[in-house]
Amino acid sequence: MHELVIVEGILDAVIPEVKKYDVEKILSIRLKIGELSGVVPSCIEEYFGVAARGTIAEGAKIIIEKTPIEIECRDCGFKGRITKGTYRCPKCQSAGFRIVSGKEYYVDSVEAE
Repeated sequence: MHELVIVEGILDAVIPEVKKYDVEKILSIRLKIGELSGVVPSCIEEYFGVAARGTIAEGAKIIIEKTPIEIECRDCGFKGRITKGTYRCPKCQSAGFRIVSGKEYYVDSVEAE
C-alpha cells in the first residue's frame, strides 16, 4: 500500500514543476525503479490512474524501467550486475561488496504539452 503514497509524492513533485512551464497536460512520466527498492511496479501503475484523476496528469502513461542490481566487490574489485537473491560476488564468491545500483526509485523524465 505504500505505493499509493509514492505515487502521490511523484504527482506532488511533478505537477508543480511542469506548471512552471505553462504545461496543460502531462503525457507520460518515466520512472526508474531498482530491483531492491521494495517498490512494486504493478501497484504503481494501478494507483497512478486513481491518484492522477482530476489533475493534469490524468490519462498520462506511466513508464517504468527496472534498474538492475549492480555491485562493487571490496575483495576483488569486480563491478557489475548480480541477480536478486544472489548475495555473493560472481567472480570471487565474497559477500563483501557494496550495492551501487538497484535500491533507487525516481522520476527519470516527464513528457508534456
